[in-house]
Amino acid sequence: MAKTYNELYLAMRRALKEAGVEEYALEARRLLAQGAGYTDAQLIARMYMYAGEEAEKAAGELLQRRLSGEPLAYIAGKWEFYGLEMIVTPSVLIPRMDTEPLVFTALDILKDVNEPRILDLCCGSGCIGCALGVNLPKARVIFSDISSEALSVTRRNISLHRLNSRAVALEADALAPPPLRMQNFDLIACNPPYIAEEELKSLDKSVLDWEPALALDGGEDGLVFYRSVLQNWKSVLRDGGWIIFEVGEGQAADVRALLLGAGFHNLGCTLDTLGTERVIYAQKKKSIPTDSEEM
Repeated sequence: MAKTYNELYLAMRRALKEAGVEEYALEARRLLAQGAGYTDAQLIARMYMYAGEEAEKAAGELLQRRLSGEPLAYIAGKWEFYGLEMIVTPSVLIPRMDTEPLVFTALDILKDVNEPRILDLCCGSGCIGCALGVNLPKARVIFSDISSEALSVTRRNISLHRLNSRAVALEADALAPPPLRMQNFDLIACNPPYIAEEELKSLDKSVLDWEPALALDGGEDGLVFYRSVLQNWKSVLRDGGWIIFEVGEGQAADVRALLLGAGFHNLGCTLDTLGTERVIYAQKKKSIPTDSEEM
């Protein structure tokens, strides 16, 4: 018997609620809209129309994927970050609101730089670099990640947001010295893997079972990437340039100490919406010219 979109929605919502999905109403609407080939607004306008068999079957298959634990973002193939639609696949972490303070902090740092050169290191989907590139029309952005699969997603997002003329994605390992062509950046933005080995086991199954381990594992104490970036990548910053990190809960003090030990100054912090120290940033000291350079 044919069902209306509203009947399908109510059934999907009930199934998701019984499965313990927190945002069951929102997710039911998103899954049904995707199965029907509509936007959310188009679906709402058709809620009391009858759905065809094809739309019902497609929505049911999407629902089963969600009930199996697959995150909604991977099912949809896209997710919103800083007001931008970002393409996502299981090769990259799902962009999160916790990372948005890094973007608005970087925008504030760069507000007086005319044509900033930005490095999005450990870029994943490229959400940080795309948000900066879109909001800084004269910026040039280099995206870098060790994962070729992640860089493939990054390139799609660069194209989606029409940044091709000002952006390039290059494979590089944050745990090794940078390629010679990466030089003279005004800002390095880095959201590295920062989950300590022991903590990986306690992550929510939706993260542990679905999101890429390569983008989560921060080594024994969660600080491996911060140490390496500060040791190996400081040289690609121009004098007076800035580095800005996302950090895990409880890591801010350790990352501050690493920045100070690496010779950075003008340290600052930005909190996330829960009041957690989420973003740590600092400036590279300007070199003092030698007597021979002054002559």
